[in-house]
Amino acid sequence: MTQHLADALPTATGTTPGWWRDAVIYQVYPRSFADSNGDGMGDLEGIRSRLPYLKELGVDAVWLSPFYASPQADAGYDVADYRAIDPMFGTLHDADAVIREAHGLGLRIIVDLVPNHCSDQHEWFKQALREGPGTPLRERFHFRPGQGEDGELPPNDWESIFGGPAWTRVADGEWYLHLFAPEQPDFNWEHPAVQDEFRSILRFWLDLGADGFRIDVAHGLVKAPGLPDLGRDEQLKLLGNQVLPFFDQDGVHEIYRSWRRVLDEYAGDRIGVAEAWTPSAERTALYLRHDELHQAFNFHYLSTGWDAEALRGAIDDSLDSMRPVGAPTTWVLSNHDVVRHRTRFGSLDRARAAALLMLALPGSAYVYQGEELGLPEVVDLPDEVRQDPSFFKANGQDGLRDGCRVPIPWSGEQAPYGFGTGGSWLPQPAEWAGLSVEAQTGDPESTLELYRAALRIRRAHPALGAGDAVEWLPAPEGVLAFRRGDFVCTANTTGAPVRLPAPGTALLASAALAEPDVLPADSTVWWQG
Repeated sequence: MTQHLADALPTATGTTPGWWRDAVIYQVYPRSFADSNGDGMGDLEGIRSRLPYLKELGVDAVWLSPFYASPQADAGYDVADYRAIDPMFGTLHDADAVIREAHGLGLRIIVDLVPNHCSDQHEWFKQALREGPGTPLRERFHFRPGQGEDGELPPNDWESIFGGPAWTRVADGEWYLHLFAPEQPDFNWEHPAVQDEFRSILRFWLDLGADGFRIDVAHGLVKAPGLPDLGRDEQLKLLGNQVLPFFDQDGVHEIYRSWRRVLDEYAGDRIGVAEAWTPSAERTALYLRHDELHQAFNFHYLSTGWDAEALRGAIDDSLDSMRPVGAPTTWVLSNHDVVRHRTRFGSLDRARAAALLMLALPGSAYVYQGEELGLPEVVDLPDEVRQDPSFFKANGQDGLRDGCRVPIPWSGEQAPYGFGTGGSWLPQPAEWAGLSVEAQTGDPESTLELYRAALRIRRAHPALGAGDAVEWLPAPEGVLAFRRGDFVCTANTTGAPVRLPAPGTALLASAALAEPDVLPADSTVWWQG
């Protein structure tokens, strides 16, 4: 698996307005990145200490998953205080230090924001419970009387993403809506106090220096009027492919227009990134109109298998849908909610090839921590160590999210492999010693060095990065070939070598090129055409 570099690379000239249009953004899952105090849990100081690694890797920005004060019912996506740091991760001073040091290294910081719901330990919700039915604080959430003779049935048939009803009954008989865990009550975004509060939260982090926000469940803030029944069960199967009364309602767009006005008050191109599950790429594009957000995760590409025809369709659909709104397309293979793509695609060879394909496409790319090491999903975690709330629910998400959240290996022959000095909150496999940063650094055949080389070329080559189109070239069945200026990318998605005339000088390959006119099985090659 040797990559091949040309001796000389062109130097990029000029700049493209909007750093996010071609940025490579690295996702850090704080509890699993680096532990500075030996408690087995990653923290902000651990992140700060490893920022030089990310600078050397070649990324442009770092997205931090939630680190707010939280009871951790859903790994920090249940926020009790949006302006405070959970003690397990450090202090506000530590967050400030991460932002300042990142900026000193030329890295930008994107903060994860969770506006659809909060924790049941949020002061608003606790006060709403104390004050009872009909009081003003309850209007900031979705409290409703139940159905049935004694109100013993939920107000409607909506199901939680984590399984079971999306409603929980409280002692006074009312029910509250939670599209996720019962510990995560949904805000009522029709209420002006909710809207005002989140604009204030945006300004708090922007004042601290945050360069933008990844917006969790960006599609979920507004619910259909009257909260109508859906009329069927197994509703999770409809996510991302059908119109739902609790997701992707048109009312969300006015919220993001107001947020865009806040972002534009600040210098330095501050951005908003939508996590938006929608029925189509065209619906996703609506979040990225000129007066709304800047990027949206490309879940349509993320869910595409290792198949040339399907990938070409996803690439074309993605680029075509973003072009009318002038937004960059984003590309992603893994994150903290899905099975790592090495395991999903079935092999390390395919994972390496998929990475080079993704990084050759026009727009912005996201890298999830550890994918640059070729980490597989951990599929054999004991039940007693799992913490994903969906694991403990029936009919919800598959509960495998813990497997992609295992702390990453940095060095050494034994666990926790340099993650910290006090073990790790999820056990790491023994074979990860050979996948650590230390083990792979300097090895020209390693996945880490493949990513480093790819990001260096991407930064230097004027044909890579920003853009909104590719020129497809003729290729055998199972092979993708496209041109961008004088750069050519070829990807063989088949399990056998394929003969294809070399379109130029090989810059980088995910597998060794035994012959210049033969693409190895499950490989991607970059060429200077």
